[in-house]
Amino acid sequence: MNLKEYQELCKKTAVKLNNDEKEIFTWGLGISGEAGDVASCIKKTYVHDNDQKEGIKENLGDTLWYAAMICNFFGWDMEEVLKQNVEKLNKRYSSGKFTVKDAGRDGEKIDWNEK
Repeated sequence: MNLKEYQELCKKTAVKLNNDEKEIFTWGLGISGEAGDVASCIKKTYVHDNDQKEGIKENLGDTLWYAAMICNFFGWDMEEVLKQNVEKLNKRYSSGKFTVKDAGRDGEKIDWNEK
């Protein structure tokens, strides 16, 4: 299955909402919830020694479903979205690895604790 076919399948499995605001909120909040579920399964697997690898896989699939629905909402082709992301990453990290300089931070370390 390619991404275009996947996007079309996702449309067939989505609830019909007749309100654009409600629709994008549903897809946007849904992707956030599923990403949280991925994180929770990773924590349970590696911190609590409770193997949730199948849950990680399932929730990644659900996260991608919501990503496809967001693309559908805006009329975007997922393949083009991914292509643009790869181009951005290749440009930003031309050395092939992450550096603070490449991230556009002018060599300054971000202090995540700074208020």
